[in-house]
Amino acid sequence: MYQFQFQSGSEADTFRLGAALARHLPDGAVVALIGTLGAGKTRLVQAIAEGCGVDRRDVVSPTFVLVHEYPGERMLYHIDAYRLKDEDEFLELGPEEYFESDGITLIEWADRVEDCLPPERLEVRIEVIGEEKRVFELVASGRKYEAALDALAASLRAE
Repeated sequence: MYQFQFQSGSEADTFRLGAALARHLPDGAVVALIGTLGAGKTRLVQAIAEGCGVDRRDVVSPTFVLVHEYPGERMLYHIDAYRLKDEDEFLELGPEEYFESDGITLIEWADRVEDCLPPERLEVRIEVIGEEKRVFELVASGRKYEAALDALAASLRAE
């Protein structure tokens, strides 16, 4: 298991992290987002989307429409598991289709469907430590995600 931690003191910092993730995530990436209500999961998705050439204003939490697709320089699939009753309901969404694509699949409340996710993925745990402060703990499972975290860390240090 490979980890990287990023402290965000502002929304601008979160967008910096998201832009860097958009540059370094491999094709077909699966990103599991975990955090409490208001932690910043959707904000990070907006930041990644913007880094992929999608207007961030188009990105909303898919609470009622469970999957949103955003075409950009890279295709984004945004799934929200918050309102799902169980893992069977998640599987009815056909997540394998997204996981096997070249796009980036971002799953909010991924801890609710963890057993349905591919073993190789990037997990992003978000902890609120202040009104605007967050700690993003990124955990890579699999070589391509470890390489992505190495590149991400180097990129953020260079900025």
